[in-house]
Amino acid sequence: MRVLIAGSSGAIAEAVAKRMRDEGDHVFTLSRSGEPSATHCVADLTKPSSVEQVKAFVEKCGPLDAVFCGTGLLHGGWNMPEKSLSQLSMEWLQQNMLVNVQTHIHLAQAVEPLVKRSSPIKWVSLSAMVGSLEDNGLGGWYSYRMSKAALNMFIRNLSIEWSRKAPGSVVVAQHPGTTDSRLSEPFQAGIAEGKLYTREQTAERLVNVMRGLTPEQNGRLLHWDGSVIPF
Repeated sequence: MRVLIAGSSGAIAEAVAKRMRDEGDHVFTLSRSGEPSATHCVADLTKPSSVEQVKAFVEKCGPLDAVFCGTGLLHGGWNMPEKSLSQLSMEWLQQNMLVNVQTHIHLAQAVEPLVKRSSPIKWVSLSAMVGSLEDNGLGGWYSYRMSKAALNMFIRNLSIEWSRKAPGSVVVAQHPGTTDSRLSEPFQAGIAEGKLYTREQTAERLVNVMRGLTPEQNGRLLHWDGSVIPF
């Protein structure tokens, strides 16, 4: 499989890239850091200018079988998920939308020229169960929940367009489960025993689901095991 993995400096995407390399796949990576090479693109997907930059990179990669977009933001040290409406600021909401939604849009715009009737593609965007309206029984986390819900809608739209353009393409959002990383670190104390997964566990699950994606899953929000989470 020839796969592009974006956000490869993050814990989950880095682990996915390693897993796929170990399994013999041809892996291309993209992040804001590292040294540019034939297999690694250094670009900031929050910026519109990244579209042309990444487009030029993926054209050199040749046909892709799959794309994994692992970019995302939950907290920034200076800002944590909101517990109440009074804590919601437009600046933090916009930052969440920028990182959790716009990066995925820019990547899709860069990859789109490779999506052809003769070259269907599998696309996985790292999302979260807390972006599900049906699952939200606790409230709070306004900016993160809203941005992930917006990402899920983007994925739904993209799945429809690309399945028409290249029948056989499968576009999904996926919840990885709570993984031991800097993103989850401030919240790990409240996680039930056995529900905090290692990066290796998460990568194995995500890769297995990616390999087995079917047209019936197109446009869905999936759990880490491939089951469907209601929007």
